[in-house]
Amino acid sequence: MYYATECTTPLGLMTLASDGESLVGVWLGGQKYYGGTLATEPLRNDHLPLFTVVKDWLQRYFAKVNPKINELPLAPVGTRFRQEVWQILLTIPYGETMTYGAIAKIMAQKTGKQKMSAQAVGGAVGHNPISIIIPCHRVVGANGNLTGYAGGLAVKMALLKLEGVELSKFYVPKSGTAL
Repeated sequence: MYYATECTTPLGLMTLASDGESLVGVWLGGQKYYGGTLATEPLRNDHLPLFTVVKDWLQRYFAKVNPKINELPLAPVGTRFRQEVWQILLTIPYGETMTYGAIAKIMAQKTGKQKMSAQAVGGAVGHNPISIIIPCHRVVGANGNLTGYAGGLAVKMALLKLEGVELSKFYVPKSGTAL
């Protein structure tokens, strides 16, 4: 069984989802794959203690305090491959970025393969159900391409700017998955 509540943020209304013990989802309204990892519709519960903790975490994040991810019990639902990619996302420091290609190299090493598709990694990154907290917004394309973000490029850029990332070294592609 899943539970959900809403949280107002500077980026708009977010939905938080939990299995009762751990956080399983954080989505912005209208976000691509919204609620897509949940097997059943969550029940509304505005009084789950975990939601108070997550709201506090998000409030501190948007105040540029850089709360630690390990303060929250996370249990994103996904395939083993996606879980491994999401674990790599958790290692990207606040205010820094990593490319899809760099993550693909790490995944290739982990799986004993010579190489891994950056597009496969991109699919896993895009399906991250715990936005912002599992920092998929910190993943960029090669050569500074701000490609892809399930919440939209304006949100991705706002999050990177909030974290102090110098956006002048990045560009928005004229076509492709980012638009």
